[in-house]
Amino acid sequence: MKTRVHRLTSNAPDDMTSVQAAIREGKINPEHVIAVLGKTEGNGCVNDFTRAFATATLTRLFASLLDQSEARIAERIAFVMSGGTEGGLTPHWLVFEVDPSADDPASTGLAAGISFTPEFRPEDIGRQAQVQQTAQAVREAMTRAGITDPADVHFVQIKCPLLTAARSEEAATRNKSVVTSDTYESMAYSRGASALGVAVALGEISAETLPDAVICEDYGLYSGRASTSAGIELMRNEILVLGNAPGWSADLRIGHDVMADALDADALDRAMAAVPGDAHNELIALLVKAEPSHNGLIRGNRHTMWDDSDINATRHARALVGGVLAGRTGDTRLFVSGGAEHQGPDGGGPLAVIVSR
Repeated sequence: MKTRVHRLTSNAPDDMTSVQAAIREGKINPEHVIAVLGKTEGNGCVNDFTRAFATATLTRLFASLLDQSEARIAERIAFVMSGGTEGGLTPHWLVFEVDPSADDPASTGLAAGISFTPEFRPEDIGRQAQVQQTAQAVREAMTRAGITDPADVHFVQIKCPLLTAARSEEAATRNKSVVTSDTYESMAYSRGASALGVAVALGEISAETLPDAVICEDYGLYSGRASTSAGIELMRNEILVLGNAPGWSADLRIGHDVMADALDADALDRAMAAVPGDAHNELIALLVKAEPSHNGLIRGNRHTMWDDSDINATRHARALVGGVLAGRTGDTRLFVSGGAEHQGPDGGGPLAVIVSR
């Protein structure tokens, strides 16, 4: 088995030029694509339709390339769009391929597997049902990636749903309550429940079941390997599990660490050092979560991200963390996702590096 990862710049949410060129030049085999992650230049909020626009465009592209229905494509490829490229972040695609013909049982390398939860009902979002179904789906993705030891998982990327007024009203017609009437707040609950599902699946939290009351309340409970992003374009969780496993080509490998706060650029060095093998590795992709600290401080100094009524706090956080890490890497094509509820410590977030030997 062999995983290939392609980082391709995008000029718009519907710009497939770089993807099509890579396919035309034989760099990408569309038959092998299992996931596409995208950073799109929307606001990352409830009404960010750049994510749905990009997903629909990618779905149509692969349906045409593979001569399959769009419904079939939606079941074989995970499309994880993260809105918001504030600051200097560059909109881009990360295309993941798995080549089953590249058999090297003697090596250990980057393993990738995807899975999907069933569609959630509006009243399930941000609650125990989402935690448990996410945990089960993460285990399924691990199995597909050939990962048996949770310690070998280094990053779990999830796209999860959110509540809209219409979805909440639909639940009310069935006498069901939703976790919150605030649609923006529902994004946090969905991200948090999904992250806790990862923590349960990977054994980072000992409890197999968690009460609803801890979700977005007890931030001492978190995963150091989860990255969850909420969007309006779906009602299920789409999951990509990444790790190092035997039987996979060692050309690519992954390592991770956790940023203690928004300025912890040293987490990048720690993650690189954690990658097994040659110390002279080339960075292929960087994935990270960003979150403003809830106490309003960064290393003892006050920040105003939560107090800005014009620009949402998660947008500030993406710009800040993106700038800090771009300064270290010299590249702005970074997959920085905002909103890190139960993903790393308060004000910090998980970070993963995919490297080539």
